Amino acid sequence: MIHSRQLAQIIGPTLSLMTLSEMINLSIWESNIPTVTYLNGVLLFVGGIAIIRVHNYWIRSWIILITMIGWLTAILGLLRMFFPTANQAGEKLSTKLLLTILFVIGLFVTLKGWYRTKNSADKS
Repeated sequence: MIHSRQLAQIIGPTLSLMTLSEMINLSIWESNIPTVTYLNGVLLFVGGIAIIRVHNYWIRSWIILITMIGWLTAILGLLRMFFPTANQAGEKLSTKLLLTILFVIGLFVTLKGWYRTKNSADKS
C-alpha cells in the first residue's frame, strides 16, 4: 500500500503550484479549445482514479484530504470530458477564492507529507 505521506509529498506541491500558476495566468481561460479541455479532463480523470485506487480512506484524519482530492479530481475530469465546450472560469472573485482555498489545502497536505511530529503515531 502506498502511504498517505508519500502521496501527500506528490499531491500537495502539485496542487499548490498548479493553483498558484492558474491564479497568475487567469487570462488564459478566456479562450477555450474543446479538444484541449477534453484531453485535460482525461488526464484529471486518470489521476483521480489512480489516487482513489490506492488511497480510498474515509477516516477522521488529515489523510481524508487525499481521498477527497482524488474524488474531486476524477469528478472534475469527467465534467471536462463530457462538457468540453462549457465556459471556463474567468477572472471572478469566486474563482480567485476557490484557487486560494485549494492553494492553502495544497500547502497543508505538503506540510503533512514532509514534516512529522515527534509523537506522530500516524504511520499512514
